[in-house]
Amino acid sequence: MLLTVVIPVYNEASTIDQIVAAVQAVDVEKEIVLVDDCSTDGSLARLEAIAAAADNVRLLKHEKNSGKGAALRTGFAAARGDLVIVQDADLEYDPQEYPRLMQPILENKADVVYGSRFAGGESHAVIRFRHYLGNKVLTYLSNLFTNLFLTDMETCYKLFRREIIQGIEIEENRFGFEPEVTAKLAKQGHRIWEISISYHGRSFAEGKKIGWKDGVRAIWCIVKYNLRGTPPPPRRRDPAPAPQSN
Repeated sequence: MLLTVVIPVYNEASTIDQIVAAVQAVDVEKEIVLVDDCSTDGSLARLEAIAAAADNVRLLKHEKNSGKGAALRTGFAAARGDLVIVQDADLEYDPQEYPRLMQPILENKADVVYGSRFAGGESHAVIRFRHYLGNKVLTYLSNLFTNLFLTDMETCYKLFRREIIQGIEIEENRFGFEPEVTAKLAKQGHRIWEISISYHGRSFAEGKKIGWKDGVRAIWCIVKYNLRGTPPPPRRRDPAPAPQSN
């Protein structure tokens, strides 16, 4: 079963080689879709070298910086695997978790799997309390509207059957992707599992990009996408052409 790993990249020159090497080291059949969101720090040159050196890596480029949600929209459309997972370009999440995340889908117990940083049972670096509290508040509000019982709605590690994520219209361009896709998955009635994962959070000084304005936007997205009408069920379709593929 082929896994597509979608990696949105914006100014991650210091970590991109390490994270791609870590993804390649995972013992699963995979393709890697790199989406450069108009980086300005030399990331693009590194991405071009990575894509040129590996047959299972494709590089897509944005002409202007549009945000994580926009990069994921591009990556999802280009995915060819049976399963699709989101991988941030930093070193906060460990790709060695992929086989565990895939298991509920392989056993036909789930359609979507979230990797939870807060479910317990795995080691993690100590993170800032306000960051933790913000995540818990947003997850609580999301659960209140979706009637799901997630412990970590904001997690990067979301694994989907490809036809499901390609059947959802992603409207948010930035970090509002997380509550948006959660609301739409819940409305469509997909089976969602959580798996505890390890986590090594980084600080803003180390390059973390999400801020308080994104938190406010997330609250708006929780309300907007949960109170809107139910989207149509997912349908199989060929991926749309993606911009500037190498």
